[in-house]
Parts: sequence; C-alpha cells; structure tokens
Amino acid sequence: MSKNKKSDLYNILLGQLLSQDEGVDAEILTNSALNAIKLASLNRNFPIISNILLKASSGLQRNNSSLNQFIFGSQFKNPLGLAAGFDKNGVGAGLWNYFGFGFAELGTITWHPQKGNPKPRLFRIAKEKAALNRMGFNNEGAENFLKTLEKQKLPEPGNRPCVLGINLGKSKITTLDDAPKDYSRSLTLLAPLSDYAVINVSSPNTPGLRSLQGTKQIKKLIRTLREVSNCPPLLVKISPDLSNEAIDEIAKVAMENGIDGIIAINTSLNRFNLKKLTIKTGNTLERESGGLSGLPLQKRGLEVMKRLRRSTNNDLPLIGVGGINSAKAAWERITAGASLVQIYTGWIFEGPNLVPDILDGLTLQMEKHGFKNIKDAIGSEEPWK
Repeated sequence: MSKNKKSDLYNILLGQLLSQDEGVDAEILTNSALNAIKLASLNRNFPIISNILLKASSGLQRNNSSLNQFIFGSQFKNPLGLAAGFDKNGVGAGLWNYFGFGFAELGTITWHPQKGNPKPRLFRIAKEKAALNRMGFNNEGAENFLKTLEKQKLPEPGNRPCVLGINLGKSKITTLDDAPKDYSRSLTLLAPLSDYAVINVSSPNTPGLRSLQGTKQIKKLIRTLREVSNCPPLLVKISPDLSNEAIDEIAKVAMENGIDGIIAINTSLNRFNLKKLTIKTGNTLERESGGLSGLPLQKRGLEVMKRLRRSTNNDLPLIGVGGINSAKAAWERITAGASLVQIYTGWIFEGPNLVPDILDGLTLQMEKHGFKNIKDAIGSEEPWK
C-alpha cells in the first residue's frame, strides 16, 4: 500500500477529519471520528460489519511473530500502541486491533464524571506536527466507562487481540489529600476489565496533579492502589518536565513499591522553540496554557527514556511515548530502553499507515542487526541503519 494513500478503514471511519487544523474546532473533529468508531465497535461482531472491517483493515495488519512480547502478564502482538487521551471513554475498545495496534490505552478516566476545562481546549498545529491541549480529564466517569466497555462485549483480559490499558486520573473536585481514595475507587471498579492500569499523575491540566509525583505522595498512592483486590499490573506515567534527579527518584520509588512499569512521557509545559508561534486563539504558545505534544517532544522523550533505563538498571519495563512519528523514532526509543511505544499526535498527522510503516521499519531494522525478536533490540543502543 502506498504511504500516501489512506487505508480503506481510515476512509470509512475517519475520512480526512483528524489531521485538519483549519476551520472546524479540533475537538469537534475528534468527537466526530470517535462517534464513527463507537458505532463500528458496538457492531463489529455482526457478520456483515465484521467482514467489512476485516477487508478494510487488511492493509494495516502485520502478523509477525518476531514483534511478539509477553509483558505485564499479557501477550502483545506488536510493541506499538495507541496512547491515552484519544479514546477517553473507551468507545473504540473493541476496534483498535483493526487499526494494527498491539495495544491501546483508554482514558484518562476519573471516578467522578467531569466536563473538563472550558473550550476551546484542543489545538492542532499541523505545520509543526504538534498539538496543544488543556482538556482537563473530560470523561464520563468510571461507572459509565464500565458500562461502555460491557456493551462492547470484549474478550476477557489476557485473551484480547489488542491489549487494553486503562489510564486513571484524579477527579478535579477531589482534594489532593483524598486522591488515593479517588484513584482507588476507579481501579476497584475497573480492575476486572484491565490488562494493565496507569496512574496518571503528570497531566499539566488538572490543578496540583503533578505534585503527586513527589516521593511521599506517590508512595502513598501506589500503596493504596496495591491493596485493591485483583489489582492489575500497575504503571505510572511521568512528566517530561521533571529534573533528572526527580526522574531518578520516581524510578527508585517505583521499583521499591511494586510498580510494574513506567510510561514516559506526558505532554509538556515547555514550548521549546515554538514560544512565538501564534495559534487560532490569536495568542502565541507561550501565552497559552496546556500541554504540548507531538514532534517537538521527540528529543526530550528520548532523553527521559535513556535516563529511566539507567535509573531502573534495566529491570523495569518502560513504555515510550512523545513525538514518535516514524519507524526511526520508534526504533530509537526502543533501543534506548522502551519495551513498548505509543503514538497519538503522530498518528493524527501521518495517518493510519503510520502503524504498518513503523512495524515494517522495526522488522527491517531487526533483520539488519540480526535480532530474532524485538525484545533483543530493547536498550541495545543499536543505531538506525
């Protein structure tokens, strides 16, 4: 399939909506795409719909055993996942494997339903392959999220074509002191449907949330969640804006308190070299609140991954995310220490063929370096050839 040709599945469900940044509000475009995905996921088991999906998605699928890994108690068919933030309410939980993903992270979900921050709150910056968001964990709440997943009649955890992680955040109305209880209520409800769960303490769009990355606070939070019955593998997602010393400390706390993995990185308050760039509000980026994602974070994401690899002594699975928009970027993150990688903003701008392009690129690099499985590349520091 040509790189420049959108897949049939993309045309059927998403059209040309997602990569636009002119005219219609970016959040409206995203919601329109998710409505189509929701209908397809709910009806995917009907023979006619199933046949359409299988045919339309054939160009996105890569069934290469050399990309398989067993991590967090689950079999990942490949190391490429959809990052949290796109499917906030899990409406496409039954569909992400059709797009070629090995896993998908749903959410962020909070215990209380919440509308999030005032609109407009999502801005795509196509020229820079970046996005700015200040969504504020808008979601329907854990109880409604559970109902949404149950309606889709998903296979049990461990038997899914696409591993599903659930990203958990703090409700805005919950005080920081009560945060462990808030996270715990969500995890208690959703644990039976989670292949893994993520403690999101790094979004810049919920007041005070990042303070939970402090040693004392994160320890208390981890210990509370570890007490949840049938707690799934538990990961923590960290900010790109942490100092090296803070990264080292979180790695130490994670390893000492039974965390199963670390996801690096979330969106950034740093504007890098885009401070003077004007967006649709008429303001420059440096005057706008929110977290920056996409290509500008690629370098920082790689730096944090290398730091975490050293801090964890190669003993903890890491997931790399932030600025990954090519096979080369994915390879660099994996050889720096990531067991798995995630995409979101890059997928929006590059289109659905980014998934098979990355997987094909990883396979080719393994062949060039003589690796039999993708796990051999993790932390190898082998260059892109």
